[in-house]
Amino acid sequence: MVPDTHHVEKVLFGDEGVAEGLSNGKVVIDMSSISPIATKDFAKRIKDLQCDYLDAPVSGGEVGAKSAALTIMIGGSNETFERAKPLFEAMGKNINLVGGNGDGQTCKVANQIIVALNISAVSEALVFASKAGADPAKVRDALMGGFASSKILEVHGQRMLDRTFKPGFRIRLHQKDLNLALTTGREINAALPHTATAQELFTSCAAYGLQDSDHSAIVHAIEGMANHQLVADETP
Repeated sequence: MVPDTHHVEKVLFGDEGVAEGLSNGKVVIDMSSISPIATKDFAKRIKDLQCDYLDAPVSGGEVGAKSAALTIMIGGSNETFERAKPLFEAMGKNINLVGGNGDGQTCKVANQIIVALNISAVSEALVFASKAGADPAKVRDALMGGFASSKILEVHGQRMLDRTFKPGFRIRLHQKDLNLALTTGREINAALPHTATAQELFTSCAAYGLQDSDHSAIVHAIEGMANHQLVADETP
């Protein structure tokens, strides 16, 4: 697991890279979060060496990693997945073979889109409620019992109210993932207008030095535009 697409390419195919030491039948597993399109190319190059390839990005953050409770989204053949499954079971609890090579990465990008938009929506809703004069904590409690209930509202909504922005999952990492989503979207001609907006909100937070805060700190960007702090007497 390395930070970005070009890092994976270097580790696999650079001088003294993984590809140089492969022998027939070996399995390469990449758990980075990188380009789905590049992943398909990497998988083909590995298969040309008579080896198998799985892309297996994860979700769950530091908490999930430490507790071996990661969600793992896997792309590759069913046969190769079954061979590697015991390794995944040692790291995660929600383990899914999504489809062929590249589909694991596609699923991870989709995950990050949904998370970013949900955090943004929760931020807007709670700031709106607070500025309108309602108690945002009580609004959140009421919403948790209805159709708007979500894990984001439960966990990140509470973080916004408590002003606890220790990661978690850092804003700068979500910026990277959304940039990957937007780049991939352009390559396949899929417009992602709400993703672009969320990326700008994260960029606003990073401009204020919040790039290493938990991504729930996106509420600061919403507060700034509303000229209203969610919780009184707190400084973003």
